[in-house]
Amino acid sequence: MLTTRLARLIAACLLLPFLAAASIAADYPEPKRGTYVARDFRFHTGAVLPEVKLSYLTIGNPTGEPVLVLHGTAGSAASMVNPGFAGELFGPGQPLDATKYFIIIPDAIGAGQSSKPSDGMRAAFPRYNYDDMVAGHHRLLTEGLGIRRVRLIIGNSMGGMHAWVWGVTHPDFMDALVPMASQPTEMSSRNWMMRRLIIDSVRNDPDWNNGNYTTQPKALRVANVFYGIATNGGTLAYQEMAPTREAADKLLDGRLAAPFTADANDFMYQWDSSRDYNPAPRLDRIRARVLAINSADDERNPPETGIMERELKRIPNARLLLIPASAQTRGHGTTGMARFWKTELGEFLASVPRRGS
Repeated sequence: MLTTRLARLIAACLLLPFLAAASIAADYPEPKRGTYVARDFRFHTGAVLPEVKLSYLTIGNPTGEPVLVLHGTAGSAASMVNPGFAGELFGPGQPLDATKYFIIIPDAIGAGQSSKPSDGMRAAFPRYNYDDMVAGHHRLLTEGLGIRRVRLIIGNSMGGMHAWVWGVTHPDFMDALVPMASQPTEMSSRNWMMRRLIIDSVRNDPDWNNGNYTTQPKALRVANVFYGIATNGGTLAYQEMAPTREAADKLLDGRLAAPFTADANDFMYQWDSSRDYNPAPRLDRIRARVLAINSADDERNPPETGIMERELKRIPNARLLLIPASAQTRGHGTTGMARFWKTELGEFLASVPRRGS
């Protein structure tokens, strides 16, 4: 007879290979995969698809207080279930204890197992944006799961920007917002310029063929590594990891040789979807308590601009947790490591009143 532990491990292996490793590292219920099909989904462009598949993971019992967790660009729900994030948050006594909360982690439109260009439409897939992605989340929760209110929406990077969009679009849907590695202002400056360079480098590759490629454009891998090093990782951390040219070459060669299976259409759509992100004009609509979490060495959201301090003054009950830079932080990637902020998250949630249904 299988032991409970072995049965859980087998179930995790059937879900996703690395979820098994996460379950060993943390004591929280196994993630469960679900799919909701949104009929006649209308995009902001006016385009309509008869069906949009919205895939998601849940952790915990549906009777728990709902919590929505949102992933970053080119990530997925599965990328959030790892020891450094889920393993620090979802276990007994941790800030998002899955015996108390019902944790929902969706694959955004264009990512994971949700509908995306590589499913068959390629470059004919509607050119979605963050508003469309949040609309998909909303339909999943309300129509698919019957949820009308959540305790918390927490997101990282793109997920952080989605959290801001949630706050201004559905201000009464949540008690608390925790947008991380993001700013509630127009996509601009180096952040957008680097995204444009990803898109243009692939589009200018002869293999691109207007999205009807027969092999993945070669520029895709290099563009991904270039963007990752330029806008993620942390200055002090890179100096420690690569203090010599030889060490830097070794690190770079390893990144370039790492398995990379992204589809070019999916990849370009994902980065392009941020093009018109700008919740700033509607920040006064936010009703939730807000804990914004950024890192001092975030290459995409540099704190020295003063943008966060300026915009947070417009939101009642909002504050910023800025994680100091160190050789242990990872720039834009710092907030993916919950150990840097989980204590403050727990204290914040304990202070947030429940606003009723």
